[in-house]
Amino acid sequence: MAEAADFQGTSPSPARRRLRRAGALLTGAPLLAALLQLPAAPSVHAAGQESPQAASGSRTVAVSLDSLSPSAPTDGDTLTVSGTVTNKGKQAVTDARVGLRLGPELNTRSAIDTVAQRTTFDPGADGPEIGGKYVQKFTRLTPGVAEHFSISVPVDKLNLVTNGVYELSVSLSGQTSVQPWEQVLGIQRTFLPWQPDEAGTKTKTTYLWPLVSSIHMTAETGPGAQQTPVFLDEDLAKDIAPGGRLEQMLSLGKALDVTWVIDPDLLASVDAMTRNYRIQAGDGTSVPGTHQDVAKKWLAELQQAVAGKDVVALPFADPDLASLAHHGTSVTGSLSQLKDATDVAASTVETVLHVKPSTDFAWPVDGAIDGSIVKVATSAGADKVITRSDSLEETSGLTYTPSAARPIGGGTTAVVADARLSTSFEGDLTQAGATTLAVQEFLAQSLELDNQTSMQRSIVVAPQRMPTGDQAHAMAQALTALQQSTWSQSQDLTAAAAAKPDPDATTKIPSTADYPSSLRKKEIGRTAFWTIARTQDKVDNFKVVLTDPSRVATPFGRAINREMATSWRGRSGEATNFRDGVEAYLDDLSEQVKLIDKSETKLSGRSATIPVTVQNNLVQGVDHLVLRLTSTNPTRLKIGGKAYDEEPVAVSGGHSQSVKFTTSANANGPVTVIAQLYTQDGREYGAPVTFDVKVTEITATVMLVIGGGVLLLVLAGFRMYTQRKRAAAKEAVQDPQDAESGGEATGEEAGDGADESESGTPENPEGTAGRLTEESGTRSRADAPEQPSDPTPNTAAESTDPSGTGEKVDR
Repeated sequence: MAEAADFQGTSPSPARRRLRRAGALLTGAPLLAALLQLPAAPSVHAAGQESPQAASGSRTVAVSLDSLSPSAPTDGDTLTVSGTVTNKGKQAVTDARVGLRLGPELNTRSAIDTVAQRTTFDPGADGPEIGGKYVQKFTRLTPGVAEHFSISVPVDKLNLVTNGVYELSVSLSGQTSVQPWEQVLGIQRTFLPWQPDEAGTKTKTTYLWPLVSSIHMTAETGPGAQQTPVFLDEDLAKDIAPGGRLEQMLSLGKALDVTWVIDPDLLASVDAMTRNYRIQAGDGTSVPGTHQDVAKKWLAELQQAVAGKDVVALPFADPDLASLAHHGTSVTGSLSQLKDATDVAASTVETVLHVKPSTDFAWPVDGAIDGSIVKVATSAGADKVITRSDSLEETSGLTYTPSAARPIGGGTTAVVADARLSTSFEGDLTQAGATTLAVQEFLAQSLELDNQTSMQRSIVVAPQRMPTGDQAHAMAQALTALQQSTWSQSQDLTAAAAAKPDPDATTKIPSTADYPSSLRKKEIGRTAFWTIARTQDKVDNFKVVLTDPSRVATPFGRAINREMATSWRGRSGEATNFRDGVEAYLDDLSEQVKLIDKSETKLSGRSATIPVTVQNNLVQGVDHLVLRLTSTNPTRLKIGGKAYDEEPVAVSGGHSQSVKFTTSANANGPVTVIAQLYTQDGREYGAPVTFDVKVTEITATVMLVIGGGVLLLVLAGFRMYTQRKRAAAKEAVQDPQDAESGGEATGEEAGDGADESESGTPENPEGTAGRLTEESGTRSRADAPEQPSDPTPNTAAESTDPSGTGEKVDR
């Protein structure tokens, strides 16, 4: 057990010293053999090596390293390490001790990778325990119970000789009833970067800080003319509220020297939330949103955070460049969607944040590129592609990591982010121990990279697009330590892309076959791009008939951009539902302008007009429409003298309009007629309306009947005229006689001739019938029941009328 004592940094006990001297004096004696086989002191320990049992049991106790401060110590600092130890075995651990071990200096980045992957205790690599008072002891560790520890040690006690990266381990030593000797039962490794003095040449480090989210806004708008935006859910409000993911990204990022990489769709969505907005209710309706204040606060803080900083705007909604390159280029119009998304990016950022962003950077998923991706990425105007060193791998045998900028032909620059640094915070960092390990490994890789060569280089770090809150905190913790370190200085992305490239760095773009299969499986498929193209075609057909096309072109244009978003990767079902929802809503709007169905129409005559009604239920008016009415049998029925006729249509919002077409019939019978709306460029708009027109030809007999009726009316009028003339003459003869009799008359006698004829005097037995026929045409005397007081009909007069009585003519 001498090595065990030395390993702990303490002197062996007197009893053990006596045992060692006895063993030396009795070499070869049976007593020595017996002593060497004592279970309390296995021979391998006496030989100065850790036992195989110790190695195999080094994961019995879980060691969590929750805090290491400072992350990159300098001269005069005191290193404090704290965490927990948890007995995961079935037996209690006794005489337990937590200590620190300092391993050898690590001279390469791959050596850091090897240490990070090792899980079992290796006495040669893990180094001796720093003993003395820099340990914490536990009498007993009960199974399943976590115990906290904290150890502080001055860095000058660590004997750090040269600048570099060292392995630092926290180990738990103890024994169990099954193995009653001291051994390492648990260990956790991390890294200690040591660079107390300012480096001669600092590495310029660019860190991208992404503000990217999933899709939240739909193409729908609320009721009324205000175009109130409708959101899928309230998830965005949760993300920007205190404690939300995006709120944490903002609050952490504003204290760091970073390059902001922003999806303009996120800004547009939050900006829409600052005013009236609605949330889908799931039953085809929507309800008002209520987080305007949260949105206003988040945007105001972001405006302050990015003021004077380097801001890169991705194309609107962060389109999936790899999916577009691999599946969308064969679908007409797909590349134009990327161009539209790029064009609107700058104006969106400037409008919302009041800063001018860079729009000449493209960022494929995980920085994975091939020739087709680069071609698509640059097709919309970008001349810089952010890739990663595990995609554009070095093949020239360089012993150091070259600068990020690489010319790859055609005036395009590949900005190669360092893969190790970029992926440092992709794991589950919900536990403090995981965060500490990630931060220390990140700093170790950064210092090791700086120590590779005396040449100054520009290094870019491009983390995952949507870090969780825990990952963001780890990133911020590491970046804060890095920006306070002695070996790194901050640089924005624009400067990194413009840095002088290393002539020995690789510039060969991987082939399409080299694209990672794990990423290809999650791509947006070709069917999605066909749907996008179909929807765009419908938008184009719809907006040309509107008096204000922007009310449709803008929301649906942005919705189509969202259908190509990178955030749909791995969410194919949700992506399909979103695309189908956009198209269905567009169809519903288009159908608000339609033809009203018609039932069978009857035409009596050789010519007539047929009305067709166009209904517009939209808020805005429509024009530039043409209504065409077509006869399926022009030999029988012509429209406007030919097989079809057209009329321009313009209808105000919320109104209907009837368009009349002149028709001419040549034969009896039904004819099917088709009404169809067209845009002015000749494209069909909406569904046609089909109806039958029943034609009845006008015969000679019908014409004779109509002519006879007209003649009877003329004769009746002449007869009425002559009767009135005779009545007036009689009145003139009677007036002198009335005067001679004293001028007195009853009220009825004082009336005019018309009144007398209405009273039914013998002189005018048909007076009432004639008066009613002339003035109102509503009723004849013959219609009334015959009264006993009626005078005898004038049969002689009636016989002179070829049509019979006057009453018959009126009917």
